[in-house]
Amino acid sequence: MIEVLEGGIQTTVQDFPGRQGLLDQGICPAGPFDNLAFRLANLLVGNEPGTAGLEITAGNFQARFDRNAVIALTGANMQPKLDGEPIALWRSYRVASGQTLVLGSVAGPGFRSYLAVSGGIDVPAYLGSRATYVPGAIGGYEGRALKKGDQLPVGVVTGYLDDLAGRRVKDAVTPSYTAEWELEAVPGPQAAPDYWTWDDYEHFFSHDWKLDRNSNRMGYRLEPHSWQWARTTGGVAGGHPSNILDNGYAVGAVNISGDQPIILCVDGPTLGGFVCAAGVAYGSMWKLGQMVPGRDRIRFKELSIADAAELARATEALIDEANLERV
Repeated sequence: MIEVLEGGIQTTVQDFPGRQGLLDQGICPAGPFDNLAFRLANLLVGNEPGTAGLEITAGNFQARFDRNAVIALTGANMQPKLDGEPIALWRSYRVASGQTLVLGSVAGPGFRSYLAVSGGIDVPAYLGSRATYVPGAIGGYEGRALKKGDQLPVGVVTGYLDDLAGRRVKDAVTPSYTAEWELEAVPGPQAAPDYWTWDDYEHFFSHDWKLDRNSNRMGYRLEPHSWQWARTTGGVAGGHPSNILDNGYAVGAVNISGDQPIILCVDGPTLGGFVCAAGVAYGSMWKLGQMVPGRDRIRFKELSIADAAELARATEALIDEANLERV
């Protein structure tokens, strides 16, 4: 077991890729917001990349281990300490029964840290996944964020702990975080010239968008903008030109509700009646998990579908045992 001593701002059990194939039933995938850091943490401790681990948002998490294990932390720097001694991100450590891990507040860019433990977090699967969807109270540990006193079961370890400890992600693979993000996106399906004007289109891909403080795993709100629109109303769908007949929403779609652009995230809605003018490329979805609401800014970079597919392949290539090395 892992005993939670402090749950922090919001810490949840997640696995990758979450609940797949259920969008048509109104169930989002959930899963880690930064799937790159999450999967690299699992590789470091000898797990399969999608094994259940912890997503720690904004820090202030503490836990005690009741058996020997190997752990790794990736993502934002929350100044982690093991029994009071600082430990590094992007590498694996041996922990002994009784030791305590403490994460403080975030130092520098980034917003989420990921804790993987050898054997994984062994909570029951729900609809094929252990991922927590907090708004729906399903998955993870009792369908909620962790709190003091929770006891997390750990799965069976495959491999020798001494072999798994002392590894790190190669520097060339370790992602860098910032407060000024370039976010790759593909235009459409409802963009110019049928819904937006070309001036709207150019503004979207040239403007530095500030991420609103009222943003979370469901949606990332950007600053409002007075769009010109290529039509005067939504017709039978509604009076505003941002209205369309309800259709399915993709994870990562940039939804335009009136003047408000919202990036639909891993816990986001699966259907609705507003224009989706672009979609964040799969290969850059991980960046969303490290953006700080109320502070960070986003510049969208336009990609073709072919370019987005190539970016996805390049990102997936980072999840490879060959990208680890001994300390």
